[in-house]
Amino acid sequence: MWTERRARRSSSMAGGGGGRARGAEGKRAAPQGQRAPAATAGYFTAELAVLFLCLTALLVFLPLVLPPLPPPPSLLLLVPVGLMAVLVALAFVPSDSRSIASSCH
Repeated sequence: MWTERRARRSSSMAGGGGGRARGAEGKRAAPQGQRAPAATAGYFTAELAVLFLCLTALLVFLPLVLPPLPPPPSLLLLVPVGLMAVLVALAFVPSDSRSIASSCH
């Protein structure tokens, strides 16, 4: 599937004509009658800001309202220590970048 898409894309580019006209920056030109999306539109909308504020309020006020929980079993406390040990071990394992790059193709 990936190679079919790649072959179609390269054949349309090789012909020179099959694609839409591109602007000076290499971006596709918007079709007639449609506007390109505004570049100033951010990732965070007003709805997301309200959601984040509600989550923050829940995290601040729920511990004050709910009764305290008993401590977890001591074995469960080893889970974050084990995760950190695995991450540290992976940080120092050498990787062969050539084999990683060749597996992506």
